[in-house]
Amino acid sequence: MAGELRKGERIPRRPLPEFEEAGSLGSGLKRDGLFKTALEDTNEYGPHSMILLLMIVASVTGGILLAFRYI
Repeated sequence: MAGELRKGERIPRRPLPEFEEAGSLGSGLKRDGLFKTALEDTNEYGPHSMILLLMIVASVTGGILLAFRYI
């Protein structure tokens, strides 16, 4: 993680990842996929897809906990 240390900064900056713009969230997800967009941040919709991934995981977890309630 060798980066440039600027005046007044204590943590060096890392190099920017590869980045390609997408026209919309749907086209970004279609082109790169949900996991690649959310985890590797391949386009500008990384934070939006991370929220979608969080909602999916939370829904699945809630469903499993609800199923255990009725067992």
